[in-house]
Amino acid sequence: MPARPMPSKILIPIPAFLFLLALGATGLDAQEAGASNSEGRIYGTIETRSGSTYSGFLRWGTQEAYWDDLFHSLKEELPYMDEVDEDERDGRRGSRRIRILGYRINVNGGDFASSRIFIARFGDIESIEVTGDSDAELTMKSGVVYKVSGYSDDVGGEIHIEDDSVGGIDLKWNRIESIRFQAAPRGAATDEFRLYGRVSTDIGDFVGYVQWDKEECMSGDKLDGDSDDGDVSVPMGRIAKIERRGRRSSVVILKDGREMRLRGSNDVNHENRGIYVEDERYGRVLIHWDEFNDVAFEENGKSGRGYDDYKKSGELSGTVVDKDGKESSGRIVYDIDESEGWEMLNGSVNDVEYNIPFQMIERIESMGSDGSLVVLRGGEEIELEEGQDVSDSNDGLLVYEDGRERPVYFEWDTIREIRFNR
Repeated sequence: MPARPMPSKILIPIPAFLFLLALGATGLDAQEAGASNSEGRIYGTIETRSGSTYSGFLRWGTQEAYWDDLFHSLKEELPYMDEVDEDERDGRRGSRRIRILGYRINVNGGDFASSRIFIARFGDIESIEVTGDSDAELTMKSGVVYKVSGYSDDVGGEIHIEDDSVGGIDLKWNRIESIRFQAAPRGAATDEFRLYGRVSTDIGDFVGYVQWDKEECMSGDKLDGDSDDGDVSVPMGRIAKIERRGRRSSVVILKDGREMRLRGSNDVNHENRGIYVEDERYGRVLIHWDEFNDVAFEENGKSGRGYDDYKKSGELSGTVVDKDGKESSGRIVYDIDESEGWEMLNGSVNDVEYNIPFQMIERIESMGSDGSLVVLRGGEEIELEEGQDVSDSNDGLLVYEDGRERPVYFEWDTIREIRFNR
């Protein structure tokens, strides 16, 4: 803020402490401005097997860097499967084709799944203990520990940390002992800003933080492509808009008004792995290329919720209503797997995949074998299809009623509605 001019005829000296106080306030404002651009960044302390420790902002390879980014792996243990007797299990036959995180897979009937995908926001994780080349134990803020293995390079990949003293260092997974997450210290700041914008699709617009091609999420990350004049590599922070032009190219409009038609790279054609948008209405959505129309970027001066904004999440609980109107209330285990509020419900609308934390969901209504109506606490309603969570691929629900020794098991095709408690 510009200093207010002093009247020229007043010569009363300003006490030194008032001058320092004013200077300190200015410095604090600058610190807070920097912090607003970095509080959403993943921050923590890594201890290596050699005994060294590093503290600072973290990034998983060239991808996840923010607390609302998603950590993926496979759960090694599925304890709730043992709660369902063999003769209670759905005798499904044949196979169904579903999509999870962009991959279409066949699900055979007759057996429960032998493994499940683990998905969590980094902000819900308290710590990670490395237990093998592609294995880890994750302690959630709820205190529950999950053993996970493989599936993605979130386990087994390289982690970059900007140590407060050493500077940048890339740490291989097998050299890491543990990772302890924490909020960034007050005043910690980064030079880059987070990508934010409005993504237009055939089913509507999504607004929020953007991760392009499942990777580029910062202003300094590069978008690559071939132009009429040669190869280009443009910092994402200089781009105002990207428009899809069929399957093979895109028009990139820079903030200075220049336009380029780019091709020959998965950043600008149908090989793009998808555009993540952290939309506060829904959680994390993944938009595939054929559904994407354009994205208009803007700077909002922020970087997302801080680590302390991700509160300890409780167990799922509520009421399950079957098709005969019978109700059962208590603790819920969804799809014989998800049991906590931070866990994700997955489903699709056309080529847009939703990853919705259960704590955002008010109720789910079955729409038959292919999908469900999901009603969110913010009032939005979405008809989701394809994912195991919302179709007859779902293995059913367990309800732990008070006073009962064993949980009540509901096969998916017997359920009319699920209402979740807050």
